[in-house]
Amino acid sequence: MQCYKNAEPIEHIHLLDRAFHYGDGCFSTARIRNNQVELRHRHLARLAHAKEHMHLTANLELINKTLADLKQKQGKLNGTLKIVLSRGEGQRGYSLPEHPADVWVFFYPQVQETLGAEYHYEIIQSGVLEQTIGLTMPQLVGVKSLNRLEQVLLKQEADQMGWLEALVTDVQGRVVEGVSSNCFIRINNTWITPQLGYNGVHGVMRAEILSRMQQQNLRCEQRDVHESEIAQIQSLFFCNALTPMKIVSHLGQQVLDVQPCVELFKQLQLNQIHSYV
Repeated sequence: MQCYKNAEPIEHIHLLDRAFHYGDGCFSTARIRNNQVELRHRHLARLAHAKEHMHLTANLELINKTLADLKQKQGKLNGTLKIVLSRGEGQRGYSLPEHPADVWVFFYPQVQETLGAEYHYEIIQSGVLEQTIGLTMPQLVGVKSLNRLEQVLLKQEADQMGWLEALVTDVQGRVVEGVSSNCFIRINNTWITPQLGYNGVHGVMRAEILSRMQQQNLRCEQRDVHESEIAQIQSLFFCNALTPMKIVSHLGQQVLDVQPCVELFKQLQLNQIHSYV
């Protein structure tokens, strides 16, 4: 793993960095293949949205400068990028410092053979977690902030159940997403993705799938999905920037139909993420 802060290699974090003290920042995780950041425009849009809503001032051009330095030193880049915007160093207390936010880039290299030329779907067993998540401050709905404690606790429960991913509901009985993914649900032969008006993360792969469905005139409702509808789920898959489709074959005791997911994967050409810009 290599780490850059404001386009300079770095091996430590300052003791007064607000990312450490308050989780004061946001992040996006992307796949990079053959020097190309997949869904780059969606990741940049996500960071720009978070900047606006969190009142962060950050120079996103430092990401390109960092990648240029990595390419010069390593040649072809294949692996995972984690881009973090931190409010930076500050004094004790919640008041905001006046300087620009820091742009951190973490590069986790992988060999091309490990990544493969194309994406593939996975078939998993899953379930619904007992723990629920709360409602988010309206200004921060959809923002992938550094405050991920809910996901840490949810992941612990999912791991204890032996599930790679699991369905998460909120305190008002709405289906929201997975622990680290968004979800698409098929009920009454119609695709639905939760509206995410009160919580959840507006994921880049979710946006990409919705865009491709719209381009092909495939109907997908964005609406609240209530707990009472879980028993009606016919098909379900999870998605995030690193994995376009984890198809659920069993949701607890429910046996789900994986074929509509497989067909959607092929129709939307989700094996070729990098070919869409």
